[in-house]
Amino acid sequence: MIQTVKANTMRTRIITIGDEILIGQIIDTNAAWIAESVREAGGDLIGKATVGDENEAIRKAIIQGFEDAEVLLLTGGLGPTRDDITKKAIAEFYGVGFVFSQETHDHIAKLFERFGRPMMESHRAQCFMPQNAVLLTNKMGSAPGMWFEQDGKVLVSMPGVPFEMKYLMEKEVIPRLKQTFETHPIVYRTILTAGKGESQISEQLTDFEDTIPEGLKLAYLPSLGKVRLRLTAIRGNAEEQIQLLQQKGDELRALLGTDVFGEGLSSLEETLGALLIVKGLRMGTAESCTGGYIAHLMTLTPGASRYFEGSFITYSNRLKENMLGVSPDTLKKFGAVSAETVREMLNGLLENAGVDVGIAVSGIMGPDGGTPEKPVGTVWIAIGNRENPKVLQLSLGKDRSRNIEYTANKAINELRLFILELAS
Repeated sequence: MIQTVKANTMRTRIITIGDEILIGQIIDTNAAWIAESVREAGGDLIGKATVGDENEAIRKAIIQGFEDAEVLLLTGGLGPTRDDITKKAIAEFYGVGFVFSQETHDHIAKLFERFGRPMMESHRAQCFMPQNAVLLTNKMGSAPGMWFEQDGKVLVSMPGVPFEMKYLMEKEVIPRLKQTFETHPIVYRTILTAGKGESQISEQLTDFEDTIPEGLKLAYLPSLGKVRLRLTAIRGNAEEQIQLLQQKGDELRALLGTDVFGEGLSSLEETLGALLIVKGLRMGTAESCTGGYIAHLMTLTPGASRYFEGSFITYSNRLKENMLGVSPDTLKKFGAVSAETVREMLNGLLENAGVDVGIAVSGIMGPDGGTPEKPVGTVWIAIGNRENPKVLQLSLGKDRSRNIEYTANKAINELRLFILELAS
C-alpha cells in the first residue's frame, strides 16, 4: 500500500507536561503517538520535551520551542486536579487574561448530569479560558483543547488523558493544521515483516540496498518480533514517486517472501485472522506463561469470532491436567516448561475446543523463578494441528512484559507460517 502524506513547512515540537512523566513514573506514550500523527499529516518533527507541573518550566518550554518551530503541541496540565497549570502558563506567554466559557460550562454540566454526579466548584473554575484561545470540542472528556495562533505560529494545548488527546488530534488538530500550513507530498510504502530481527533482514537486503536509487530511502523500524520497512520517495513528482515505490517495494517483498505479513497499518494478528477465514479454519489457544495475552491480541480485531474459538488459560499444573489432559507423569518427569508439556497442551486444546489449529505456550517469564537448567526467559511453544504439531523453544531475557509480548508475536507468526505451508 502506497501512502501519500503532506510534508512540510510546519516544523513541530511536542511538549508533554507532568511530574509523573518527568520522573519516569509513567511512560510517555502520548508523544510517540503524536509524533507518528504529525509525520502522517506532513509535519516535520524537530524535537520533543517533557516538563514538570510548574508554571515557569512550561512557559520556558514554550519560549524555547518557538525559537525554531511553527507548531507546538502540548499535552497535560489541564483540568481541576492540576489547577489548569498549562492554561496559566500559556496565558502568561501571550500576555492575556481569562474569560468565562459558557460553552465549556454547559458541556461539563451535561457530562455530570449524564453520570448522575454534581458539578463541583473546581469544574466551574475550569471554564475560564485564555482570551485568545479557540476552543476545540472534546467529546471524550471535560477539558476542551485550545488552539492559539499568532504571527504565523500555532500552539495547541490538549489534555494528557490519551484517548482525549487522540480524539482532539484526529477530529480537530490535524484538520486545522492541514488547512493552516502549505505542504507538498511525501510518498512512502511500509512493508511489515515478522520472525526475524533487524540484522537478519538487513543481511537479506544487502544487495537491494546497494541498488536503491537516489531519491529513495529505506528505514528499519524494529519492534518485538517484528520489523517495519519504510520506503520513502523524497524526489521527483508524485507520479514518479509512486511508480518508483511500486517497483522497489514489490522487489523488496519478493526478496523477503513469507517474512512479509502485510503493509501499512496491518497487524500480525489481523493478518492471521484473515488467513484463517480464507482457509476456512478455526483456532484457539492454550496459555500458561502468557496468561491469555495471545487470545487478547487475536480478539482485538472486529469479527474475530469468525475464526477464534476461545482460550484455555492454564497457569497451574492442576488446570493443565484437568482442562487440557496433560499427563501428571509428563509434568513430573519433564516439568511444566518443556516440549512434552506444550505438545500435550496443544493436543488437549485441539480435542477439547474442537478447533482446527492452535497455539500452546508455557515458560518462565521472570524476573524470578528460573533454574540453572531452565533459566528465566525459557519458553516452549507448540503450534499446528493434530496431524502436524510443531514445537519450538525460545531463550529470552528477564524482562517479563517484553517476554510475554515477544512470545505472543512469535507464536502468532509461527501459526501464520504453518498455515501458509499447509496451503503450498
